[in-house]
Amino acid sequence: MNFLVKFAQGFIGLFELGAGTFVDWVGGIIPKVLLLLVFMNSLISLIGVEKVNKFAKFCSKRKILAYGILPFVSAFMVGNPMALSMGKFLPEYQKPSYYATAAYHCHTNNGLFPHINPGELFVWLGIANGVEKLGLDVTPLAIRYMLVGLVMNFFAGWITDFTTNYVEKQQNVKLKRTIDVEAQ
Repeated sequence: MNFLVKFAQGFIGLFELGAGTFVDWVGGIIPKVLLLLVFMNSLISLIGVEKVNKFAKFCSKRKILAYGILPFVSAFMVGNPMALSMGKFLPEYQKPSYYATAAYHCHTNNGLFPHINPGELFVWLGIANGVEKLGLDVTPLAIRYMLVGLVMNFFAGWITDFTTNYVEKQQNVKLKRTIDVEAQ
């Protein structure tokens, strides 16, 4: 009988712990993420969608811009999953590489910019909670994670270029190297 009581207490304790975490989020991170989303959407509206599109096309001209700057700015401005859609402005052969980098940016930048990927914020919050329990500040970790991410995410795109070229040769297919403006 004692086993059933302990099991029931543990079971309800799990939900009490979850409820406490939820209340903390409602009072802390959720309003912050909501305001960041409003800010980003307002900024895009002020800048203009056309200018954002022109910036993406400009970035397609150099790998460092296409796989370093564009995915970072896209993740920051429109978050996940919309950051992935900015690849539509790139030539076909760059799209797999852009997707690789943009998908990673939606994770590695989440510590400093939680609005980017609120659906996976629990991963960062779990790590941050452990760091805070050690009495340490999470900001340096978030900055390091983002900086390492900038470098490694670029390499992910660059390496994906090699795999794309390999698959092109293997399948005897040639992807478009120019941007089809009318398809935009």
